[in-house]
Amino acid sequence: MTKIKTFVFNDFRTNCYILYDASYEAVIIDGAANSHSELKQIDNFLNENHLIPKYIISTHGHIDHVCGNYYLESHFRIPILMHKADDFFIDNALQLAKQFGYALEQPPKADKYVNDNEIIRFGDTELEVICIPGHTPGSIALYNAEDNFIITGDALFRESIGRTDLPMGNYDHLMNSIMKRLFTLPDKTVVLPGHGPDTTIGDEKKYNPFFS
Repeated sequence: MTKIKTFVFNDFRTNCYILYDASYEAVIIDGAANSHSELKQIDNFLNENHLIPKYIISTHGHIDHVCGNYYLESHFRIPILMHKADDFFIDNALQLAKQFGYALEQPPKADKYVNDNEIIRFGDTELEVICIPGHTPGSIALYNAEDNFIITGDALFRESIGRTDLPMGNYDHLMNSIMKRLFTLPDKTVVLPGHGPDTTIGDEKKYNPFFS
């Protein structure tokens, strides 16, 4: 069984997830920590639970989701996984951060690019990569069918959807991604979003004002 620890980090209140299982291997999803104290929380949790981090996985390239990647990669010496279509945001991270009055170290590019339907394995856990462009061109979700959860980044929230008014956002693509890639999953699937509380696919099909 996959266990999930949620942290809420940085000024954008971004969810950072640590997934781990009985093998003691773990992955960090959306390294949103942007201060020493936030990075220390990740380090302490891993140490206290005797976990071995294997990957840093970014659901997309926006600064609030990758702002901790420089420190995390430097500290743990583990690869970053992301979709190549979001390289634009990494290449321009400092300029984009400046527009928001935000400071961060230059995030490194992915060590490995992931693709649609690819399986990411760590320990006894498998995560299926589902490409869900719209919020950004390279947005991905991470689906675990065995334990009935999906991490959706900033595509789908509880009773809301991701912004598409930011650079390279596309509303039609996002709606198509949600309808054809996320809403085809079982209703009981727990949705772990990039911001805010969790929800389920069934509840979003029923209560999300963008679709009801």
